[in-house]
Amino acid sequence: MNSFTRTTDILHRAMDVSTLRYGVTANNLANSGVPEFKRTVVNFETELKRALDSEERAKGQFELATAHERHIASDGVIDYRTIEPRRVLDYTTTAKANGNNVDPEQEAMEILKIQMNYQLLTQMQSFQFAQVQSVLR
Repeated sequence: MNSFTRTTDILHRAMDVSTLRYGVTANNLANSGVPEFKRTVVNFETELKRALDSEERAKGQFELATAHERHIASDGVIDYRTIEPRRVLDYTTTAKANGNNVDPEQEAMEILKIQMNYQLLTQMQSFQFAQVQSVLR
């Protein structure tokens, strides 16, 4: 896979995660007054970084072979395309007396952050295609 394909694929996946994160955060905000409602967050970037780091570590290294399932397995290469965003429910905190843990101001700021991040990702995607266009001219 060439670097253009890989970069555009990662940007596309990040944009999809931003869209999912926007929906989850909007749901949190909409339910900020519901008793016992617990907010949800989306985790993705940490696992993506772990996968990309595993590819870097594997360059030039050998892979351990195992003959039995109880042998110590090596940390193999994680394909970044297998990483999926995870919705995580926050059961540990309570912000209000009714058991709800949604802070409307925090969720509104999160929506703004998601929107700005999405704009940045679209600009980066546009830049990638502009580079290809300039090469083709």
